[in-house]
Amino acid sequence: MTSNSKRAPLQNAPWLDIARKEVGQKEVVGHEDTPRILAYHATTTLKATDDETPWCSSFVNWCLKQAGIKGTDSAAAKSWVHWGMPSGPVPGAITVICSSKATDRSFSTSGAHVGFLIEETAIHYKLLGGNQGNSVKESTFAKANWSLLGRRWPGNVHQG
Repeated sequence: MTSNSKRAPLQNAPWLDIARKEVGQKEVVGHEDTPRILAYHATTTLKATDDETPWCSSFVNWCLKQAGIKGTDSAAAKSWVHWGMPSGPVPGAITVICSSKATDRSFSTSGAHVGFLIEETAIHYKLLGGNQGNSVKESTFAKANWSLLGRRWPGNVHQG
């Protein structure tokens, strides 16, 4: 993984630069909760009060809000499927995937997950997102186990 300092800012996807600065935020084991994850949750109508509630969509909403863009305001990953405009596989695209295996459903009860696309190849999606291994990080999702529900882009921001 390339360090954040070596990556050029994306002029057309400022939310991705905001997300990169959050890498390392993680859930606290036990009864304590991470204040930053609670801040992510505060950007949704669910307004969950613990860091155990699935928070991938809350993270995407928070990053977009920091960039001055209105998200879905929903804590549901699938809420992004029809948001904004359709997008190609470009860095920063809000990408919604769904697990085809019950063992991969740890992200949410629906099996859906949302994050920012870093890279897409013939065999995987690489996403930067929240609630990936209980933290903000880049993770690779094999296309054999995850199906694409949609890639979206803010309707008022020029893509690429």
